[in-house]
Amino acid sequence: MATEPLEIGEDKTLLLVDDDEPFLKRLAKAMEKRGFSVEQAGSVAAGCAIATARPPAYAVVDLRLEDGNGLDVVEAIRAKRPDSRVVVLTGYGAIATAVAAVKIGATDYLSKPADAADITNALLAIGNELPPPPENPMSADRVRWEHIQRVFELCDRNVSETARRLSMHRRTLQRILAKRSPR
Repeated sequence: MATEPLEIGEDKTLLLVDDDEPFLKRLAKAMEKRGFSVEQAGSVAAGCAIATARPPAYAVVDLRLEDGNGLDVVEAIRAKRPDSRVVVLTGYGAIATAVAAVKIGATDYLSKPADAADITNALLAIGNELPPPPENPMSADRVRWEHIQRVFELCDRNVSETARRLSMHRRTLQRILAKRSPR
């Protein structure tokens, strides 16, 4: 199946909302190289303010932000610009949040770490057509490792609490944390 390169519409405005500043800057630079006119926001409040003042044609919104839920930004965008294409990103992928994001108008839902190519494909997919699968998806071992690292950070790097929340033996968790990340 040959795929044509996806085209950005005439309105190239893109709102990026994420509280991970290094990721936000890298993604903004990559999306500008792809032809988008990028605005950045590091919080729900800033994202809603931009969405209300200058509703974008495209948006990439992190689900969990320090000051609230990224779905509030999606709703603000949808209220001002129903034709906008919104991709929700999250490091905490769950079916319930994916369903909630799509119900309020997100075009797609991607788990972090997502690269600029995957995000662009999701933003520019035509109608209800699914974007092509990622070229280099993470291995199952890498996904598991990423999840463990996130929970470990959420538990303030407390091994015992992390092990309890993951229903894992503490020594097993310590061995996993001592190893390098899988590819």
